[in-house]
Amino acid sequence: MTALPSQGRSPDVVSDGPVEREPAGAATVSDAGPETARRRTGEAAAAVTDGREATSTTPAGAPGAAVSGEAPRRRPGRGRADLVAALVYLAGALWVTARGWRDHDGRLLGSRPNDQGFNEWMLAHAAHAYTHFENPFFTTLQNAPEGINLMTNVGMQLPGLVLTPVTLIFGASFSYLLFITLNLAGTAYAWYHVLSRHLVGSRGAAFVGGLFCAFAPALVSHSNGHPHITAQWLVPFLVWRVLALARDGRVVRDGLVLGGLVVAQFFIGLEILFLTALGCLFMVLGYLVARPREALRRARPLLGGLAIAGAMVSLAAAYPLWMQFAGPQHRIGHPGDPDVYALKLGSYVEYATKSLAGSETSAQPWGPNTTEQSSYYGWSLVVVAIAALWWLRRETFVRVLAVVALVSVVLSVGTTWTWGTERTDVPAPFALLYHLPVFDSVVVSRFALITTAALGVLLALAGDRLVGAESRNRPEGRLVRRLTVVVALAALLPIMPVPLDARARVPVPDFVSSGTWKEHVAPGRTLVPVPVNGMTSIYWGAKAVAGFAVPEGYFLAPVSATDRTGRWGVEPRPTATLLTAIARGQRPPTVTPAEVEQARADVRHWKADAVALPKHGREAELRTVLDRMFGPGRRVDDVWLWDVRSITN
Repeated sequence: MTALPSQGRSPDVVSDGPVEREPAGAATVSDAGPETARRRTGEAAAAVTDGREATSTTPAGAPGAAVSGEAPRRRPGRGRADLVAALVYLAGALWVTARGWRDHDGRLLGSRPNDQGFNEWMLAHAAHAYTHFENPFFTTLQNAPEGINLMTNVGMQLPGLVLTPVTLIFGASFSYLLFITLNLAGTAYAWYHVLSRHLVGSRGAAFVGGLFCAFAPALVSHSNGHPHITAQWLVPFLVWRVLALARDGRVVRDGLVLGGLVVAQFFIGLEILFLTALGCLFMVLGYLVARPREALRRARPLLGGLAIAGAMVSLAAAYPLWMQFAGPQHRIGHPGDPDVYALKLGSYVEYATKSLAGSETSAQPWGPNTTEQSSYYGWSLVVVAIAALWWLRRETFVRVLAVVALVSVVLSVGTTWTWGTERTDVPAPFALLYHLPVFDSVVVSRFALITTAALGVLLALAGDRLVGAESRNRPEGRLVRRLTVVVALAALLPIMPVPLDARARVPVPDFVSSGTWKEHVAPGRTLVPVPVNGMTSIYWGAKAVAGFAVPEGYFLAPVSATDRTGRWGVEPRPTATLLTAIARGQRPPTVTPAEVEQARADVRHWKADAVALPKHGREAELRTVLDRMFGPGRRVDDVWLWDVRSITN
């Protein structure tokens, strides 16, 4: 979520175009030898030379060296190193999600089963929408007949499209697990790719940076049910292309490339796109403070490229943006107090639930829930990060990174300051922002995702500097380097992720999974599960690849047609409330004539073709009531079915 420096190319990339020397005091390209070519300093990383990226740099504060006119040769073995990195990242992702892979159809991965069910339904709906040429941004197949706005409910249109063949062949539960697994591996490799080619010369340092960016507690905790948050494989490329706009001569091309990436991320997850943009803004402002004249000199191509990218995005996303902010069932803001999801400053030195040094209770007092543990670095890593910042403090880009990380930390604590487990009444900076559009919809703890990426880049930079120190062939340098590596690894070890938990899911009836429902429910009409529970509807609909509509569900919606404030779900219909009460034993299995009439009005409202009762602990009581409401039911496969078409048509 944070910024990379401008694209200093790694030594294996051939530079092109004419070179202008930087102004006095600015970083320049060095030809001081192979050891310098392996190092990237913050001074040059913070600014891209006109028409050409730097191939290497002098140490911060060193006199400017001449620009090398010789194109560096490609380093051997890069392909093998890249493959090894990709395989290790994939192995790490499979390690985190392993318990789900034991039975993807019979288990729910992580601590947020409702979130997983929601995302499975979204993937199923995407497959249905694309194969039936239906609207991927709004649907009445959930919360029938009012429907839900998918732009305000993380519709994941692009992942849904890519995974449509997988969903149709293997089911939504398999697609979800594949998606959540590849997100970790893909995000790690994306950071490794950008870091190793545009920031650091050491592939090992880039590997550690990618490893941290994807397997730090932030993304591991969000793997409990938030694939739209862990799908960050475009983020490093987005930031890299923003920084590429600071060059002269390629404004149109770079603007179009950035625009294409933004459009793609738009249809993956808007929240991550917003946080990425915010991280870039913090970086630009930090650079403006650190080197104002240099920043202003580069503002023109940057703003020009952003304008081109913005125009491209406006054209490609015009209808989805309208749907987001003005379409049917759109909402304003996130339900409840934003501080419910805020982190506490103390959480940054604690350990996450699913980390080697954590436990089921280690994180509880410091954050909102097991999914939103976006900090939790532990004391050891925080100390190492502070030491790295101090060591590299003379590099402009490192100072900018520090600003980006710290501002994000401050925003993540919400509207009031807190260090311990209790909140104070002292206002924090986010109190000035949370009423603004877009900011009112952000889950506060997720600002720490920017800090995580900033810290990953810092670790890569520090590792690269250590490699440079060793290459000077001084015995004391090698000793310091080795000791520092040991300390850094010891600091990272406590936050190593452990596998996420998994739990058994309630089986979907064969009536649904076998496709028998198609004989009783017309396409687009509603099948009502009993009890009329939102998650039951979601799991049944996902299993049927959204082939039928369901009442209620699991989603965000406005309070009413006149009050667009966001809320969870909708108020249940009277019949849904009655059946739930009987299923819980809270009322006897009797109904009045008025309740029978209401039940028939409700199935008409839902546009239902059938009502289905699966195996249930109070099956006899529910059957008695449903027979009274809709006439005698009949056994079909493993459910009791009431055909209500004569009532609803």
